[in-house]
Amino acid sequence: MGFIPLKPIPMKDRMSMIFVGMGQIDVRDGAFVVIDEVNGERMHIPVGSVACLLLEPGTRVSHAAVKLAATVGTLLIWVGDAGVRLYSAGQPGGARSDKLLYQAQLALDDSLRLKVVRKMFELRFGEPPPSRRSVEQLRGMEGARVRKTYQLIAKQYGVKWSGRRYDPTQWDASDVSNQCLSAATACLYGISEAAILAAGYAPAIGFLHTGKPKSFVYDIADIVKFETVVPAAFRVAARNPPMPEREVRIACRDAFKQAKILQRLIPMIEEVLAAGEIEPPPPAPEAVPPAIPEPPSIGDAGHRSG
Repeated sequence: MGFIPLKPIPMKDRMSMIFVGMGQIDVRDGAFVVIDEVNGERMHIPVGSVACLLLEPGTRVSHAAVKLAATVGTLLIWVGDAGVRLYSAGQPGGARSDKLLYQAQLALDDSLRLKVVRKMFELRFGEPPPSRRSVEQLRGMEGARVRKTYQLIAKQYGVKWSGRRYDPTQWDASDVSNQCLSAATACLYGISEAAILAAGYAPAIGFLHTGKPKSFVYDIADIVKFETVVPAAFRVAARNPPMPEREVRIACRDAFKQAKILQRLIPMIEEVLAAGEIEPPPPAPEAVPPAIPEPPSIGDAGHRSG
């Protein structure tokens, strides 16, 4: 009897993230494990039930582990200390050319892009934006509201707030509230990118944010940022703990679970893009299908089956 692959767990049913640092990630006896090279201890990670693994400095990963993560559709992200710098990311999803072309068409047409941006504004602030506003005008309105929201949430938790200031090359130069916010948004960006890839779209093709490898990640993450990671970050900052980044991760994990973020992200992505009111473009008449047909995906829409 041939090997029958297990059906990957849908993104909506997974836990959000796991950080891994100072260990060798490998596959032993068919299990995804982190090995402590000092004492040889193993810790099993249920890789198929996690949206993304964030790998910190001191982590090494084997070819077998990368292959298993790709097979089950789990995103691997190589980050700096506290997850605040992104060095590289795997790509277990994004395998739908029809969805990529659909996303690109929406981004390239100014009128369609404006519709998408207006929908993002509506979802983020709970009300539609004023009519006859350009993308640039909406970006200015959003910026003003965001600064005000930071002030209000900081006041709610009794945190001194002097504005969002963060230099990724000088982590210790930031105050505790900015360190907490940076660690928290890194968590949100990780699961947002995993959801975008699982849905079959491209992280780089954004609408309000453009010109960055994760532009669409920032677009989607911003919609839910103030209901999840920002309150979590300020709650931790108010206690001024000795290791804020660790407590922030735990707080974000709990916030994601409480707000059911993984269940909401992919439908939210589809809702945002559907605001353009167009259908995905059909294949070109002269397009040639693969010489060897690929098996249908057994996971989320963007899952790579092989």
